[in-house]
Formats: sequence, C-alpha cells, structure tokens
Amino acid sequence: MRAISTAVTAVLAGLFLGTALTGCTSGGQEKDLSAGELLDEAHETMNALDTVTIASSTTAAAGESYSSRLSTDLEGRCTNRITWDDGGRFEQIRIDGTDYVRPNRVYLEKWSGRKAAGAGSGDQSRWIKTPAGNAKPGGGLVDCTWPFSAFGEAAKGEPTEVGGRPAVPLKVTDTADKGGGKGTYTFYVATEGKPYLLEVVYKGTDFRSTTSFSAFDEPLGVRAPAEDAVLDAG
Repeated sequence: MRAISTAVTAVLAGLFLGTALTGCTSGGQEKDLSAGELLDEAHETMNALDTVTIASSTTAAAGESYSSRLSTDLEGRCTNRITWDDGGRFEQIRIDGTDYVRPNRVYLEKWSGRKAAGAGSGDQSRWIKTPAGNAKPGGGLVDCTWPFSAFGEAAKGEPTEVGGRPAVPLKVTDTADKGGGKGTYTFYVATEGKPYLLEVVYKGTDFRSTTSFSAFDEPLGVRAPAEDAVLDAG
C-alpha cells in the first residue's frame, strides 16, 4: 500500500503549473495567457467540475506496478478500482459516509500471507461495508476528493494531441523529488474549449506514471452493491 500512497502523492504534488501559452476565449478568439492567468483558469476549471474520471498507470523501478481508475464527484461519492500486475485487485465504492470494499483472492492471499478460504481460484463476490471514518491515511482507500494545485515553473513544448484533443505539453522538474533524483512532470493542457488538464506524465527514479483525466461533468452513477452481496463489518 505504501507504493500507492507514494505514487499518488507525487502525482498530486503538481497537477497544475504556470506558464504562458495560447488558449481560447468563450467566443473562440485566441488570447495569450500569462503564467498566472493559465494557472487561475486551469485551477478554477478543474475545481468547478461536478464529476471526472481519473485513470492512472504506474510502473515501479522496484516492487509492483499497478493501474487505477477513479470516477468521482470530487466530494463524497466515487468508485475506485486498483489492479496489480500480479493479478491482485481491490475495488471500492464510497457513498458519503460509507465504504464498500471488495478485494479479490489474489489480493487477500498476498496481504494476509495465507490462502483465502473457499475452494477453487475464482474471485469472491461479497463486498464489505464499513464506515468511511474508519479509513486510515496510507491504507489504500480513496476519499473521492482530488486537490488541484500548482507549483514550479514549466517549459512549453510543441503543440500536440491527447485523445484527439489539441493540447500543449508543459514540462517541469521536481527538485524536491524524494527518490534521490530529479523527477519530471509533463502536463498536457487542452488548448481548445475549456482549459482542462488532460494528462500528466511523471518520470522519477522510483517510478513512472501516466494519469489521464476524462468524462468531465458526465453522469457518475455511483450505486451501493445489492444488499445480498454485502457483509457488514460491524
């Protein structure tokens, strides 16, 4: 779980960076944005979202690699799924003050150090219901929020596309990289329409990750599991 917390912390550290680049006004006329204007617009745009999906893939230099997919209202309702390369999987649904979690057999056996109960190798289907207040920092559960904040200075790259959308890459070096080297972030910001953050690529000494943002303000559809598929931890 420590690898998850480290990776997420590193990506969260620099979601928005200031630089000068070209954007579009609501009327479609281009304008030059200063570093402060870009930072303010991007910060306001992402923080004003009602929903967003955040997909991340992390490759560790030592240890395990994994991917995750979080769909969230950025407040108290979200779904999250983490999958490790060894087949381990951990799912979470958070609805306000309640968490529903479902680890698969590979995950259970790995973190408990013993074979999971039950015959065969198929996944167990039950969810465990527990108060969200029981979640501990570093325990692997997400809290549905995602703090969009800025740091550092970026260098502007050549215009490109991310998922078919025009974007400008912004590169920054994190001199405070705890891995002993200088991790670099490349932030891809949309240059047409709203200045959404589309993707963040991080390269450091301990791990590399790619985090993409999509489904801006699309319906979330977070629902609790069926009652007969839930075990109450209480």
